[in-house]
Amino acid sequence: MAAAAAPTVFLLMVNGQIESAQFPEFDELYCKYCFVYGHDWAPTTGLEEGISQITSKNRDAQQALVWNFPIDITFKSTNPSGWPQIVVSVYGPDLFGNDVVRGYGAVHVPFTPGSHRRTIPMFVPESTSKLQKITSWLMGRHPEFTDPKVVAQGEGREVITVRSQGFVTISFNVVTKDMKKLGYDVSPSDMQNPSVVSLTDGIHNH
Repeated sequence: MAAAAAPTVFLLMVNGQIESAQFPEFDELYCKYCFVYGHDWAPTTGLEEGISQITSKNRDAQQALVWNFPIDITFKSTNPSGWPQIVVSVYGPDLFGNDVVRGYGAVHVPFTPGSHRRTIPMFVPESTSKLQKITSWLMGRHPEFTDPKVVAQGEGREVITVRSQGFVTISFNVVTKDMKKLGYDVSPSDMQNPSVVSLTDGIHNH
């Protein structure tokens, strides 16, 4: 019998939940998510984006906004460069009842298999002048990105004035397949391995 062909791609399987958020100043919020990834990556199953239900604050001391909104997607790739990120946008009503953005944030899918939890600091773009701030308040129009995916890209972000606002917590369950066969080792016990360090450095450099 002929030997099985060596794999040419590896798989990254991700599921979990956008669990909750902390936005002390706001209530009645919902979230949207989307994945951003490099040219060598392609989703094979699952959803690349989604929108949650509206949730209200818990009436306990922490006043968390709980969504427990599921995420579930599988990617294939030939190259770890461009490792997927999840971009989260949170929206809620302003004083006039208009839906406005309350925060943007992004985080890489964890590199190592297993269960992980990440808390993402959120931010919003700011009007750059007092006149713009007053006008946007009166008109009920607040600065926001036309495409939230720019949050994950970084280029040009330094010229945008932003304000930190709130946190979102996400749980991930990560499974990889055939990475080791393609020469990549991201097992949790080997996180001090130089090949893993160079792998994650390569991801951040792209």
